[in-house]
Amino acid sequence: MDEKGKLIFVNRNALDIFGYTQEDFDKGLSAIQIIAPEDRDRARENIQKVLSGEKLDNSEYMAQRKNGSSFPVIVCSSPIIPDNKIVGLRGIVIDITERKQSEETLKQSYEKLQEALDGAIHALATTAEWRDPYTAGHQNRVAELAIAKEMNLQEEPIKKIYMSAIIHDVGKINVPSEILSKPGRLSEFEFEIIKTHPQVGYDILKQIKFPWPIAWIVLQHHERLDGSGYPNGVSGEEICLEARILSVADVVEAMASHRPYRSALGIDKALEEISQNKGILYDPNVVDVCVKIFTDKKFKFDPK
Repeated sequence: MDEKGKLIFVNRNALDIFGYTQEDFDKGLSAIQIIAPEDRDRARENIQKVLSGEKLDNSEYMAQRKNGSSFPVIVCSSPIIPDNKIVGLRGIVIDITERKQSEETLKQSYEKLQEALDGAIHALATTAEWRDPYTAGHQNRVAELAIAKEMNLQEEPIKKIYMSAIIHDVGKINVPSEILSKPGRLSEFEFEIIKTHPQVGYDILKQIKFPWPIAWIVLQHHERLDGSGYPNGVSGEEICLEARILSVADVVEAMASHRPYRSALGIDKALEEISQNKGILYDPNVVDVCVKIFTDKKFKFDPK
């Protein structure tokens, strides 16, 4: 292409790909004419960059054939500089239609796999809640709070925490239903059985090849910063951030909701609990954000 944007030489493959004849090019076809309208402004900007001395690799555009149909291309271009003067540019155009089709097929396969994974997770979550009807909806509400936008999480951590929250009590399927629904105070022995549910959940979930450490987060959601939690009594930074977020959301929702052994204590009591134990049992940053969600943002749990 010369410095005015006119195509001055094309090879036979270019003629075939774009559907033009040599005569069409000889009549003065411009480089912009072989770019689809939606990408022409960007193409003009890049042409000026190259004519100013830049080299551009892998610029992606939609190209346009003579018949008006479009297709994706990558263009690599560099200035032509004889005698220290830029007189035009040369470009290599690569048709990436097959690559784009493969990417779309791969994307669709991933989306179907993700749908299947989401379905399996929700099925497990539902199974756990059937065993413990008094906490029906608990996991969903914990997930709702844990991924609230005020947590300022990126998309990937949000998905990870949501998946963990929606299934964090799956280990309760191993706890006898008479303990789960017992209206009175649990005995020490009964509470020890309850305390096995994070480990059981981990043992169930570790067999599933999630793209994130879901099983590990579920294992740690009852651990506390000072090491007083269960099942392993780990402390501080040994507890992953996702589990620290999940544990605060879990405590707040549990205290605010009705349980067979007590009436709902309410949000105020729940926030008082995490505030008084900030930095002792619960991550202080997570507590601060959680309190702000309720006090400043007026967050409310979905009653469903």
